[in-house]
Amino acid sequence: MVVETEEQLALEAEIKEQAQKFLAYLNSTLPESMELEYEGFYRRGFFVSKKRYAVIEDGEIIAKGLELVRRDWAPIVKKTQEAILMAILKEGDSDKAIKEVKKVLKRLKKGDVDKKELIIHTQITKPLNQYKQVGPHVVAARKIEEHGIRVSRGTIIQYIIVKGKGSISQRAVPYEYSEGYEYDKDYYINNQLIPAVERIMYSFGYTKKDLEDMAAGEVQQSLDAFF
Repeated sequence: MVVETEEQLALEAEIKEQAQKFLAYLNSTLPESMELEYEGFYRRGFFVSKKRYAVIEDGEIIAKGLELVRRDWAPIVKKTQEAILMAILKEGDSDKAIKEVKKVLKRLKKGDVDKKELIIHTQITKPLNQYKQVGPHVVAARKIEEHGIRVSRGTIIQYIIVKGKGSISQRAVPYEYSEGYEYDKDYYINNQLIPAVERIMYSFGYTKKDLEDMAAGEVQQSLDAFF
């Protein structure tokens, strides 16, 4: 847990004041039609690239390009990524970050996850018969039409990946018709959770293999070794 001292708060206030002064000076040198704005002060940030990053402001995570702000990732994955970022950026607590990962892995492996947390949303962008590559959302959309419901361009398909034979796409089932199906634990661990977690942990020396070992229950060390 990060505890702010009076000295840290005073330093932060001074930095913000200096930033405003610099901004005022810089704007005075620009043409009238141009003006820079002060966006915010961020004590910590996580940057994958200039288009993928997360910062914390007033106790809230602000992210761009990461899974937690994209609809084509399951809610449980987005919530886990947010919890990890919160632990690292707000609290500076590496143990809490890794505990969040282990907790979700355990729930997924036990089958203890409500299907609502596993829904993937994808938009249909053209008529179904025009898709040359049939992804999971197209398969799910066609299954919806089998129930007499027309799917058109712009429709958001909600589906989950279930356990069974065939490719991932073939095992996409519309959420509203998923009663009685068992979700594919391996898919949600290896194709959803691990990629989203690795996006952050890689910067701290954690590899995909490390996370796969953790999923198999073979990793016991904490993130402290990488800070």
